[in-house]
Amino acid sequence: MDFDGYNLDFYDEMLLPDGSPREHCRPLYDALRELSPERMKSIQDGVSRAFLHEGIFFMVYGDEVSQERIMPVDCVPRVVPAAEWRHIEQGLTQRLNALNKFLHDIYGEARVIADGVIPADLVYECPQFRPEMQGYAGPEGSWATLCGSDIVRTAEGFRVLEDNLRSPSGMSYMVATRNAVKAGFRRLYRASRVREVADCGRLLRATFRELDPQGRPDPTVALLTPGVHNAAFYEHVFLAREIGAELVEGRDLLTRDGFLYMRTTQGLRRVDVLYRRIDDLFLDPNVFRPDSSLGVPGLLDACKRGNLTLINTPGSGVADDKSVYPYVPDMIRYYLSEEPMLANVETRLCRRQEDLEYTLDNLDKLVVKKVGESGGYGMLVGPHATPEERDDYAKQVRMNPADFISQPVLAFSRAPCLVEGAMEPRHVDLRPFVMQGRETRVVAGAFSRVALRRGSLVVNSSQGGGGKDVWVLEE
Repeated sequence: MDFDGYNLDFYDEMLLPDGSPREHCRPLYDALRELSPERMKSIQDGVSRAFLHEGIFFMVYGDEVSQERIMPVDCVPRVVPAAEWRHIEQGLTQRLNALNKFLHDIYGEARVIADGVIPADLVYECPQFRPEMQGYAGPEGSWATLCGSDIVRTAEGFRVLEDNLRSPSGMSYMVATRNAVKAGFRRLYRASRVREVADCGRLLRATFRELDPQGRPDPTVALLTPGVHNAAFYEHVFLAREIGAELVEGRDLLTRDGFLYMRTTQGLRRVDVLYRRIDDLFLDPNVFRPDSSLGVPGLLDACKRGNLTLINTPGSGVADDKSVYPYVPDMIRYYLSEEPMLANVETRLCRRQEDLEYTLDNLDKLVVKKVGESGGYGMLVGPHATPEERDDYAKQVRMNPADFISQPVLAFSRAPCLVEGAMEPRHVDLRPFVMQGRETRVVAGAFSRVALRRGSLVVNSSQGGGGKDVWVLEE
């Protein structure tokens, strides 16, 4: 494969501005140059078949109809040198530590609000704030046990786009992508000394053990799923298997005397740690939505009595709200007395009059996002929108400014992808996975999302994006 006509207008993860490979990418670059287009197509077909055979789907939600699709994965891995990964690990460890302290604080003394670091209305009016959790103290101070932050690289370095603390997904895709891609590059993979991601389940299990409410070495762990029709059910099955947890639905569980039990063929068995993959409002019909059949009556009571650890803790979502996101660097300074190692993206809150006016005056230059949306939905990429689309979006912003934030259009990095038999650059991000119990653990790899549509900046699979394997090199 050659790189003739390959565009280097943006920072490229593999190539320097003169077209030569970055030193840590040279083995991959040389291997790609030696492969014929036919062999590359064969490797890509193998990756696609692996996902088809595994049944790895994602859901695309449309205005009228929703569709399941196979996750598209590009076969060319993204290589990250050890020093860069070490910086990411340290920055994410620092960030999750501060976010957990913030959650512990706002559901307790709320010093961060009293000291004027963050406005009270941003916290207490946040749709993800759960007043029912006030006074609760998470085991080991861990409210958000698992976090999947999205990171991009710009000319200024790595920046965090957002923190996902509710039910961060993608860990199964990361492992499945690794298995499929390395099968096509076995010799290169062995020679490159790539750090493994297959131990993510072991790391999760070790973290969950540390959060057992009774401090026992081998707690009973269950994973609560909405069921087989959920778009992420494949991941639920994968994670339950990896961490040695029972996969359960709400109907399999009951509470008694402040404890949670699951029904088994041998009778009731107590559950100590519940990794829930359903939204807060469906967890406990006694507390939240009374019409929910997905959760378990009395679940929150068991948690607040200290008889059950819920992962992630209900109410954690306030820390990944898009309106709270701009204050994370201040949280790091406030709680840790440190400067942030990973920068945020400059963000304007349209709830502020001056930020609203700036956003409306510059819609053609900005990315505007709805605070409560995710997956790339409800977003306007100003430079790529038509004047009519911008006008329609401006009406929505004016109607409810507090529902929107705006950010500059980032010139974030690209990486080579196999597109219609040729190498073409596409924008990429990183989603590493961080866990916090008594200690913090970072999986030695990530799921790299890629904007497969030419010219697109949107990496979400629901919006035409796909995935890439990430090879983190040993020291």
